[in-house]
Amino acid sequence: MEIKSKVGSRIREVREQRGISQKDLSYTADLDRSYIASVENGQRNISIVNLEKIAIALKISLSDLFEGV
Repeated sequence: MEIKSKVGSRIREVREQRGISQKDLSYTADLDRSYIASVENGQRNISIVNLEKIAIALKISLSDLFEGV
């Protein structure tokens, strides 16, 4: 599995654990919902800035976000 898929799967896992929809995550992170979907599906090469936005929106540290990746 390539890194984009691993990161996307991890973001989805954390989002679902917290009971947050893609729509709510996108709103809180100030990113488009379709962008979140493409990241979770491993289709997007996400920037470190957007990773930070997602981590903040999920209330998780970047190091915890990468746990197991």
